[in-house]
Amino acid sequence: MTIAEFDALPEAEPFYYELRNGELVEVPRPKHGHYCLQRQLRVLLESSARGAGVVTTGLRFRALPEYEFRVAHFAYVSRERWERIDPEDNLRGAPDLVVEIVAPWDTVYNLYDKEKLCLENGSREFWVLDPKLRQVKVSTPDGITITYRDGQEIPLRLFGSATLAVNAIFS
Repeated sequence: MTIAEFDALPEAEPFYYELRNGELVEVPRPKHGHYCLQRQLRVLLESSARGAGVVTTGLRFRALPEYEFRVAHFAYVSRERWERIDPEDNLRGAPDLVVEIVAPWDTVYNLYDKEKLCLENGSREFWVLDPKLRQVKVSTPDGITITYRDGQEIPLRLFGSATLAVNAIFS
């Protein structure tokens, strides 16, 4: 399926669509606990971003020009990139930071596929939050992955010298 065909699809409930490698995929909408985590993370990161960019949830983006249309559970986009987004389109390339919250329907393959796609197409960091394990896996385009757990602090490289306590995310 092409982007033009994808754009012609109607909105759906209780799921939304993504275009993955040209294939239409139904994605269930998250439950309340997922939204609570997103809200908590948004509050924490907005204070660190200090207006240098936009922190948002459910950001729709096109990592590649055709055959890819994804939704980030949570994203950060620099102010410069945000202001260049065509109001009649979506973000081109992946957000600077993509955060995925592990959900019951996720597979290791799907998370890895999205991580790879994002890190190869503009993301400077890709995080996977696992609420059950209370940990955050942070990956960068240079192939480095570090897992942070309760009691540790995540360096917020995209926000200067700030850090974020893992406990604060899951509190």
